[in-house]
Amino acid sequence: MATPRERFVEALTFLKGLQEKGVVGIHTTDMPNAKQRQLLVKNGFIREVAKGWYIATNPVEIAGETTAWYSSYWEFIVQFLHHKYGDNWCLSADQSLLLHAGNWSVPQQLIVRSPDGNNKPTPLPHNTSLFNMKTDIPAAGQIITEKGIRMYSLQTSLIYTGVTAYTRNAIDVRAALSMIRDASELLPVLLENGHTTLAGRLAGAFRNIGRSKIADQIVDTFKQADYDIREEDPFETKLELKLSARERSPYANRIRLMWVQMREAVIANFPPSPGIHADHEAFLKDIDEIYITDAYHSLSIERYRVTPDLIAKVSSGEWNAGENEEDRKQRDTMAARGYYQAFLAVKNSVKEILEGANAGTQADMDHGKWYRQLFDPSVEAGLLKIADLAGYRNHQVYIGNSKHVPLNVDALRDAMPTLFELLEEEEEASVRVVLGHFIFVFIHPYMDGNGRMGRFLMNAMLASGGYPWTVIPVERRDEYMQALESASVNQDIAPFAAFLGYLVNQGMKGTAVAQLPHQ
Repeated sequence: MATPRERFVEALTFLKGLQEKGVVGIHTTDMPNAKQRQLLVKNGFIREVAKGWYIATNPVEIAGETTAWYSSYWEFIVQFLHHKYGDNWCLSADQSLLLHAGNWSVPQQLIVRSPDGNNKPTPLPHNTSLFNMKTDIPAAGQIITEKGIRMYSLQTSLIYTGVTAYTRNAIDVRAALSMIRDASELLPVLLENGHTTLAGRLAGAFRNIGRSKIADQIVDTFKQADYDIREEDPFETKLELKLSARERSPYANRIRLMWVQMREAVIANFPPSPGIHADHEAFLKDIDEIYITDAYHSLSIERYRVTPDLIAKVSSGEWNAGENEEDRKQRDTMAARGYYQAFLAVKNSVKEILEGANAGTQADMDHGKWYRQLFDPSVEAGLLKIADLAGYRNHQVYIGNSKHVPLNVDALRDAMPTLFELLEEEEEASVRVVLGHFIFVFIHPYMDGNGRMGRFLMNAMLASGGYPWTVIPVERRDEYMQALESASVNQDIAPFAAFLGYLVNQGMKGTAVAQLPHQ
């Protein structure tokens, strides 16, 4: 008879086999041995997310942790729906449009269409749900499949998306509209079904984003076919932005749209720029003096266990990897050493900015150096491979406890140049500060260190407006993360702008916001 330990090993081995096959949503038929399931649940390796369905989890996750669910969400949905409906389902037009626009955030409620639906919600973890709408799905030619997800095509999702999306998800709708090259992509479905109201709405929407040629094509074609069409702009606002007809990436357009839509809220919630200080040396000296406090809080936000004493030891040169084996191997020490090296590199960039360099251009040239310095000690210690310093990531990443799914590898290579172009073009330092930091972590271009890099970028942009180097206190980590989440998932930048604006304002008044703990 197998011992309890042997049974547990067998269960873990079975789970490993499922994961190697790409099984994310684990149905009881995938793991028919109930005792194995019970063992894995008891020890925290799987968690039930719906009746008869499980996902793999990290046993060290604390209660209420959402990372396992959010990072598994879309793959689970595909397997769950395929098991339930085969190929006889698709997402709603509204949700399809969000995905076409590059918005893969986990929705509060996912609407799914299927003739086999029951018009009832299926509760899922962390207050999410799936609504099974009993209705026909579009014709085969109007459905596409991406990452296993069956959805409306771009064209049909634009045609059938509800009017509320134009206000609730304006950035995503505009990004999707920008992908249409010619009215002929939409007119066959619109004309065949006599969709005069929908055609008038789309014409108004295209005119709103500066695509008047497409708007005119839609209106003129309907009039020529003897339809009474009335153009109506469904958006609440008109953005002063002309999206290039040659830009094929929805991600690049989405970043530009976010920037334009959010900048006024940033300006309203952030103190005016005091202007670059005449005494550059004094400004740089102030940066040196805040280093230990900054390093302690920035590393602590990322859950590194470092102390002010360790940080002081690293910055004074007392740290010695060659003589001290513990210094060489300890992960937290490597983080502290890397932070110091990166801090010095950022300070050099700040010096160039103070002397007149364009802040966006300088950050574009230098941020790769910051990253290499941040992780160079870990490479030297053998904790990372030198290839890990090569540049932007080559794999998908997820953010702990966030519904926001960072951009995929191809998308980030479109989005990062756009971010730095926007930083170069932006005249308001406050906008460079807030949106530079936010959009950098929204894209999440590196496998690790994105939070620290985002805060370095923030402080380089602060210097460009004469604002003081600003520390985000670890004691306010939850507020900081929630404000970023609101901007990422709800496109509401005001809480994040107000949060940073308050900290910067306190620094300008000379008020100490972040204090080191007592030793």
